[in-house]
Amino acid sequence: MKKILVPCDFSDPAVQAFKLACEMAKQSRGEVFLLNIIEVPVMHDTVLMPTLYFEQQFMDDTKSAAERKFAKMIAKWAADGLRVHGSVQFGPTAATIRQFIDEKKIDLVVMGTHGASGAKEFLIGSNTERIVRTSPVPVLAIKKSTKLSSIKNIVFANDLSMEAEKLTLKVKELQGFLKATLHVLFVNTPGGFKRDSITNKLLKDFAKRFMLKDYTLNVYNDLDQESGVANFAQTVGADLIALSTHGRTGLNHFLSGSIAENMVNHLDYPIWTFKFNEE
Repeated sequence: MKKILVPCDFSDPAVQAFKLACEMAKQSRGEVFLLNIIEVPVMHDTVLMPTLYFEQQFMDDTKSAAERKFAKMIAKWAADGLRVHGSVQFGPTAATIRQFIDEKKIDLVVMGTHGASGAKEFLIGSNTERIVRTSPVPVLAIKKSTKLSSIKNIVFANDLSMEAEKLTLKVKELQGFLKATLHVLFVNTPGGFKRDSITNKLLKDFAKRFMLKDYTLNVYNDLDQESGVANFAQTVGADLIALSTHGRTGLNHFLSGSIAENMVNHLDYPIWTFKFNEE
C-alpha cells in the first residue's frame, strides 16, 4: 500500500477518505494521489471521432480552483514530509480513475461515499459499480471519519473457494497492515443452505490452506447474504467488511447490481473490495 489514490470531489466524505489515506501512507511510508475529475460535455460528430466543445477559459479556471482546494487540504491534513500529489483531469469518472490507476501503478483506492442520500453524489449510481467492479486494485469505501487505529476487526465474507488465492493474500496483507483480527464468514441462506458439518469443514480447510493467523471461523444463518453480513458484523463489532467482486455465484455476487449499491450506501462500515479473476 505504497501508492494510494483518493478520488476527490471536495465533499466531507472525500476529505475523510483523504485523512485516512494520509494515515495509511504515513504508516506504509508511501504517497497519496488526490484526483479531481471533471466530466465535460461531449458532442459526437461521428461515433468514432468525438469532439469536446468546452470553453478553455472555464477549464483553466476550474482546474485552478481545484488546485487551490488541494493545497488547503494538504496543508491541513497531510503530515510533514508526507508525499501528496494533486491532479485535475477532465473526462468520464470511472474510465479516468482506471487509467490513472494503471499510469501511476496505484496499490489502493480510498473513496468517500455519501450513502443513500437521494443526491447524485460521487459514489452513487453507476459510478459505484463501475469503479468497484472494474478497479484492478482494492477499493476501500468509507462514509464517515475513520481512524486507522480503530480498525481492529475485519469481517471477511466469502464462499470459501480454495482457488481464491489472490483475494485471500490481499486480505491477509490488509489484516497484517492493520494488525487486526480476521473473522472469516460464510452466510447460510435458505436458497443455498449447507449443513453445519459441511461448512465447518470448509472453514477449517480454508484457514489451513491459506495459513491464517489471528482469526475466527463463522457460519451465520440469515434470509439473504447482505443481511447476514450486516447482522454478523454488528454481532462481532466489526470495523471493516472485506468482500470479493469476482464471482458468479453465492457471496461472490455481492457487488453486482443493486446489492453493490446497498452494501456501500446503506452500511456504515468501511467496505474493502477486490476484483479478481479465477484462472
